Amino acid sequence: MNGIERAGNKLPHPVLLFLGLFLIIGTVSTVFAATGTTVTVPGEDETLAVKGLFTGEGVRWLLESFIPNFTGFPSLGTVLLMMAAVGVAEKTGLLETAVRASIARAPRPLLPYLVAFVACQAHLMSDVAILVIPPLAALAFKNAGRNPIAGLIGGFACTCAGYAAGFSIGALDALYTGITHQAAAVVPGGESAPTHILINYFYTAAASCVLALIGGFLISRVLEPRLPQPDPAAEAAADAAEEAGAEDGATARPSVTVTARQRTGLLRSGLAVLLYAAVVVTCWLLPGSPLRGEGGALVPSPVLDGIVPLLFVAFVLAGVVYGRTVGTLKRAEDAPRMMAESITGMSGYIVLILVISQVIGVFGWSNVGTLLAVNSANLLESAGLTGFTGLVVFVLLVCVLNLFVTSGSALWSLVAPVFVPAFLLLGMEPAVTQAAFRIGDSATQMITPLNPYVFLMLTILRRYEPSAQLGTVLSRLSVFVIPFLIAWLAVLGLFYGLGLPLGPGADIHR
Repeated sequence: MNGIERAGNKLPHPVLLFLGLFLIIGTVSTVFAATGTTVTVPGEDETLAVKGLFTGEGVRWLLESFIPNFTGFPSLGTVLLMMAAVGVAEKTGLLETAVRASIARAPRPLLPYLVAFVACQAHLMSDVAILVIPPLAALAFKNAGRNPIAGLIGGFACTCAGYAAGFSIGALDALYTGITHQAAAVVPGGESAPTHILINYFYTAAASCVLALIGGFLISRVLEPRLPQPDPAAEAAADAAEEAGAEDGATARPSVTVTARQRTGLLRSGLAVLLYAAVVVTCWLLPGSPLRGEGGALVPSPVLDGIVPLLFVAFVLAGVVYGRTVGTLKRAEDAPRMMAESITGMSGYIVLILVISQVIGVFGWSNVGTLLAVNSANLLESAGLTGFTGLVVFVLLVCVLNLFVTSGSALWSLVAPVFVPAFLLLGMEPAVTQAAFRIGDSATQMITPLNPYVFLMLTILRRYEPSAQLGTVLSRLSVFVIPFLIAWLAVLGLFYGLGLPLGPGADIHR
């Protein structure tokens, strides 16, 4: 772990990392262009010549395409739209109240499983989930007469390892999908592959149920029996310090209780969303509806193509109804203010996309991406790593890389331009490569010392166990890594073996 931390700390900021990659690709493309390197995509008659970025033609292309590369990057608008919508639901208190309501009165035997299930839906809340769910789970365990350390560690483990799973749709799905779409377009014909925001929905929904069962079992039967009992004196001292801080205006520890007004807000917002969904589905199913696809098809259709604006309305509607009910949204201008605050927090992502979009653009324009994809596909094929075996190897590679590059968007941007087209050439749709990446990006996130939230968990853990060290946290979290990795892969293997679609209109094989 110390070695991982030292190596990871030597990595530059993701923006600088991709800037260096841009220069490397530009140099390589120029050398290949000067030597007359060409590539032929299997099944295509046309031979593509590698074009150099640092040539007259390349400089012209970059000047003309720099802004379109950035503004036209698929995930940019989608992620910002989803963040604005989810921001209303978050800042009105809807999402946190929904989490508290789901675990507040859970029966004692079912509590670990419910915590695990809620945690596996948490990417809807983005990184806020890691700040909210583990402490609330600890309090819920304590109120139920169980060990709060188990709730804290288990809630964090399930939030991290199930971060890319769930029935919910959030900014993470939009982010992945935009990068996938650009990467698929590296090879001819890839741009027509399904890459909408729901391409992994069936898979992630099913995986979240399996992960919740395994997570609940590990918390209850493996982790909790082996934990020390909390130190009452240390906990009392921490409670006293928090009460004093609350009197001074600091933020007090969250409560698992839900007021009657909050329950009314949850009910009203739920009914509003259900009514909205019923209207959309009815309009979609009506014969001759403009929401149907060509020839009256339900899939593909404008509903799937326009799922992001439909989700935007749903989240804003739920947040506004809840906020008006509980009083966290008093004026009409509060909603756009909340949207603006949420988008402001994405400024670092916008800067990162500015560089990433140029890197992926050069990959496609220069045909270096096509060259790498063809050679990678040939290498996998010659090594016998095709089909599901190749996906497993890819997952393990991402698991290792995830220990050093903890940003999901940065890591996916690094590997997608090579592996999405490579697996496309092996007959697999981008949806399955993205699904495989979700596994590697989630499984080892909890045990890398480069994850700043690990140190947050250590700070909270010391409330109950003052002698706890970083190794204490990592050793307990490591219990979850292999079982969750196997569970993720088993569900993907089931979908792969049975040929089930990973999402609406998103098959595994071409």
